[in-house]
Amino acid sequence: MFTTGSKWFFGLGAVSFVLAAAYGWTTGGDRLGPVTAGYWGGVGDHLGYTILVSTGLGACLLGLVAIATRDASPSALAELAGTPDAPPAIAPTFGAYWPALGALGAAVTVLGLVISNVLFVAGLFVLLGVLVEWMVLAWSDRATGDPATNRLVRSRLMSPFEVPVLGFLLAGGAVAAFSRILLTSSEHGAVAVAAALGLVILGLGVLIATRPRLSSNVIAGVVVLVALGAVAGGVLSAARGERYIKREPTERTDVKPNIPPGTKSNVTTDTAGATP
Repeated sequence: MFTTGSKWFFGLGAVSFVLAAAYGWTTGGDRLGPVTAGYWGGVGDHLGYTILVSTGLGACLLGLVAIATRDASPSALAELAGTPDAPPAIAPTFGAYWPALGALGAAVTVLGLVISNVLFVAGLFVLLGVLVEWMVLAWSDRATGDPATNRLVRSRLMSPFEVPVLGFLLAGGAVAAFSRILLTSSEHGAVAVAAALGLVILGLGVLIATRPRLSSNVIAGVVVLVALGAVAGGVLSAARGERYIKREPTERTDVKPNIPPGTKSNVTTDTAGATP
């Protein structure tokens, strides 16, 4: 009844629920609150607890989907389609970098437990993205007997989600990194840094526009190098901190004294605050 994929998803769901309960107890939750989802008591930190519970529920749902689709097995799909033979099994022909990203997400999650909740949440999102991408890649590699068709199937399924998400992450990351660099620079240095960044972006745009036959691998490599430089600069600038901005106190001369009605405006007070 249970397929290999469903066992893995149900196991992930069980681990997520256990981690949610442990996280709730260690962040101030009551005795039964983390176990009953807050019905009988508090759950501690709401954000981390909600993310872990949502991960468990999503994993259980994917486990049910894996059972219903029989892990997208080619033989099961062929039987459902009424075809006599299943497509031949072929080895994946395209390299996948999801294991490396999964290891990075796990490391960020563990560091987030010690350093910051922001890192912990970011690591969980990375692991969730790796889980979805790796699962779809494993399915598409066995969809047909043609590697090119398998890659096309995966692109048609995931591109509508990957393109906007990657665009949002790149734009948001670039804005955050550049802001950290500008805030840690001096008053005149920030102008020079902004001008240099603008020239670099303009130069890359001119290079790509004037070289239509430039290899896509070269363009991707240049963009990756620029992105890594921006991220590294942002991280170093954030570690250094913002520059000190001296704020001069301003004295307002247009503010009239608050004189209660019925009193004379020429009443003076002595140094002790008493009226003569």
